[in-house]
Amino acid sequence: MASVYSDEYQRVINALKKARKDKGITQAQLAEALGKPQSFIAKVESGERRLDVVEFVHLAKRVGADVQGIIASI
Repeated sequence: MASVYSDEYQRVINALKKARKDKGITQAQLAEALGKPQSFIAKVESGERRLDVVEFVHLAKRVGADVQGIIASI
């Protein structure tokens, strides 16, 4: 299983972070939309917390990221 430090996982996180920023969404706004604290997004983006597949899909949809494209890139 890949860790949060693997190249594949970092590509996923970087794609999500880029999509969030491209949409002009702050960490706080995204967290609120997901019903999570802002620290959840900060920890995900910094690699302190790993996303499960359901969290990944919800987060990706909220920022308008291409879920299938991200998965295909790994």
